[in-house]
Amino acid sequence: MALFALLTVWVVRAPDHLLPPDAALHRWSVEHRPALASVSARVLTDTGTGVIPYALLLAAGLYAGRTTRQRAWTAAALMLCLGAGQALRYAAMMLIARPRPAVGDWVTPASGWSFPSGHSTTAALTAGLLVTALFQRGSRVPRTPVVVVALWATAVGLTRVYLGMHWFTDVLGGWLFATAWLSLLGCAYLGGVGDRRQASD
Repeated sequence: MALFALLTVWVVRAPDHLLPPDAALHRWSVEHRPALASVSARVLTDTGTGVIPYALLLAAGLYAGRTTRQRAWTAAALMLCLGAGQALRYAAMMLIARPRPAVGDWVTPASGWSFPSGHSTTAALTAGLLVTALFQRGSRVPRTPVVVVALWATAVGLTRVYLGMHWFTDVLGGWLFATAWLSLLGCAYLGGVGDRRQASD
């Protein structure tokens, strides 16, 4: 949470709300967008919002549970954690109110303020929750799915810069926000486990 707060303060206090890498990365993205790359980036960026993240978490919850009741509770909890994180991200976005890059540089429509990036936050939250579900299924988790979801979340975030709708620090802010929210959820979960163990002793 501290890193997200520091970045937020830096963004708010910076001239024109732009940090050193933002303008350069935005300019490079606008100047290097062949048609095929733009189409591919649009397809990928669309997986970071809407129904797809929730569908992934639903599937993960059904996989992680060992009984019908456990599957239902796990799936519901995962989707609730994502929804709550999205709501908090939206509240932060409205408070910070950072303008997006110029509309003429966008490849696809976008709405709302810029910081932190919604797609980046959602994809990172989804990736973290998916890995959590895998660990719930068993203590030994294969590396491949962990690497795949991490790369997916990273790629979704980078497409937001490449397609011109976000500054890089919007994406970084989304990743940091997601990390902070997942950490809070993890602490709450571990605290609950500890309380239940003490109650059973």
